[in-house]
Amino acid sequence: MQLNIIQKITGTLVLESGLHIGAGDSEMRIGGTDSPVVKDPLTGQPYIPGSSLKGKIRSLLEWRHGLVLAAGGAPYSFKQLAKDENNSAGRDVIKLFGGAPDNAEEQLVSSIGPTRLAFWDCPLNSDWKREAADSRNLLITEVKSENSINRIAGTAESPRFIERVIAGARFDFTLSLKVLAGDDLLDTVLLGLRLLELDSLGGSGSRGYGKIKFAALKLDGTDLMKQFHAITPFNQTA
Repeated sequence: MQLNIIQKITGTLVLESGLHIGAGDSEMRIGGTDSPVVKDPLTGQPYIPGSSLKGKIRSLLEWRHGLVLAAGGAPYSFKQLAKDENNSAGRDVIKLFGGAPDNAEEQLVSSIGPTRLAFWDCPLNSDWKREAADSRNLLITEVKSENSINRIAGTAESPRFIERVIAGARFDFTLSLKVLAGDDLLDTVLLGLRLLELDSLGGSGSRGYGKIKFAALKLDGTDLMKQFHAITPFNQTA
């Protein structure tokens, strides 16, 4: 097993609707929001954690490849693959994302090798901030009020205030892909990105939050958009 190269996929992640990835701050502030978005502690600007992208894309690939029930809803791991070693899709998912092995799967762990993907945190694109936000004195986040409807009284109840990064915001997207001898995993990575475009990122996707698209994707500086758009998530063999 030999590491041939570490490739870098870069691009722009564009928000098509407001994005909420929570900061995990449960403290209620007077005049503040109930649920702020995660922000860089140095710049105060919102960013997209690499862990949020990794978790969502892995989850979507597991659903697409029919791996979710085998793991009982937990991330698909070496334990499930050991019972179905010919599952090539499951093997690829573990190659890309890793899989919490234990001693029982030592031989399988050795045959698969290291986790191939590393997602980077995505900072706000500085050009977009300067040209689209700062030049018009736009705030980068908005506070959206929500509530529940009492079905009998027809009245709004339980108001809450959710902070979102505004639609149109752009983030610098980067991930690293380790390529070992014999690997052919790029299309699976692109499938995961296409599935994310079709679904949503962050919280409240069923209510219209977190719709995104990728632009200007490149692999080590070479344009990837044609190959990316050629991926048809539901016409491929799962």
